[in-house]
Amino acid sequence: MLGLLLKPEIEQLIQEGKLTELRDALSELPPADVADALVDLPPESSAVVFRILPRALAAETFDFLPVDVQEAILKAMADKDVRELLEAMAPDDRTRLLEELPASVTKRLMDLLPPEELSLVKTLLGYPEDSVGRRMTPEYIAVHIDWLVGQALQYIRRYGKNKETLNVVYVTDERGRLCGDVRISDLLLASDDQPIMEIMDDSVPRLLATDDQERAVEMFGRYRRDALPVVSSDGVLLGILTVDDVLDVAQEEATEDIQKFGGTLALAEPYLRVNTLTMVLKRAPWLVILFISEMLTSTALSFYEHQIASVAALAFFIPLIISSGGNSGSQAATLINRALALGEVTVKDAWRVFVHEIRAGALLGLPLAAIVFVRIMVWHWITPEKLGPIWLSLAITVSLAVICVVLWGNLMGSLLPLLFKTIGVDPAVTSAPFVATLVDVTGIIIYFTIASFVVFGNLH
Repeated sequence: MLGLLLKPEIEQLIQEGKLTELRDALSELPPADVADALVDLPPESSAVVFRILPRALAAETFDFLPVDVQEAILKAMADKDVRELLEAMAPDDRTRLLEELPASVTKRLMDLLPPEELSLVKTLLGYPEDSVGRRMTPEYIAVHIDWLVGQALQYIRRYGKNKETLNVVYVTDERGRLCGDVRISDLLLASDDQPIMEIMDDSVPRLLATDDQERAVEMFGRYRRDALPVVSSDGVLLGILTVDDVLDVAQEEATEDIQKFGGTLALAEPYLRVNTLTMVLKRAPWLVILFISEMLTSTALSFYEHQIASVAALAFFIPLIISSGGNSGSQAATLINRALALGEVTVKDAWRVFVHEIRAGALLGLPLAAIVFVRIMVWHWITPEKLGPIWLSLAITVSLAVICVVLWGNLMGSLLPLLFKTIGVDPAVTSAPFVATLVDVTGIIIYFTIASFVVFGNLH
């Protein structure tokens, strides 16, 4: 209940000058709740709050705020307060903040950092965008491979304060290369004179600093660890990546894929921060591509104008045919893209996917074909003059076309993402609208090809 009342109370306490009371009240809350209480306050009031909060709480709270709120608060804070806040932040959180802020704000913040912190920031920002190096933190504990357990414990007691995690202690050689890791529980239970080498795990999974962030998400999902070491190409331990950072990455990657799959370019900022022109530029390219692609549907129809003129009833079922194929293709594309993202399917599984979707497509098409066959039969029974003597040929044509188009849609929706993955293109661009549009054109061709044999074959 306290968190719900804080937003109006904060401004009142600031106006009354009761800053000590405000600090004590906020200090009792988790950082996420404090951030929630501050998010709607004027930047000037939030700046006061960050000035009075304990440094550790201020740094953690700041990380929970949206980027636009962070930017506004930083502009309202004095340079001294900004410097203290930045120094208290974890290196990976600070790097993420600096890469998300506008260049002018980033420059001001970097100018406020002391030389050693500035050097660290430049090192992390020097890694490729969306790489593991941008997300890692150097706040870890590493012990020497030749040490005894007693030496390692003394070192941890002396230098372990404020490190990102102590669940695992890393083991390095004289060159700083990662040799393995030791769980803190194993250290505590071992005798002081036991060599570290005897209790360490030398098969520890690791990430390269240049690895893509998606690789990190896969590794954490596979090994179920709280943190993973990050090394250089020659095995030198550079930092660690923690699970909370990977959760942020997973959310960002999922958001990007969902936006692409919806038929738009990925947004670099939260939805409400994107201005109208940028939103239009992000959405317009795919709309234009899809619009031009849909024009091919009209072109395909123009080739069959004589058949439609001869048997007008064929036109009644065109929306049914193309929507069935588009829907099945969208389903398949969604499932395969998600399976690729989770590592359940790789490009090596293309043949298995092909066989799987052939079976699924045929079985999915059968009930739809039966429904449309009964629909045409009932329609003919109610209004026999509508379809005339060709009703049975028409029912067979539409039923067969539905089966074939659903099958084709399944294959396109499942194999296109694998093809794009093979050639190095993000499979998420094979969006549901893209697959549906592609199947629309081919569905028309399939439909009228079957009609030319069944309906017009019977007419002649």
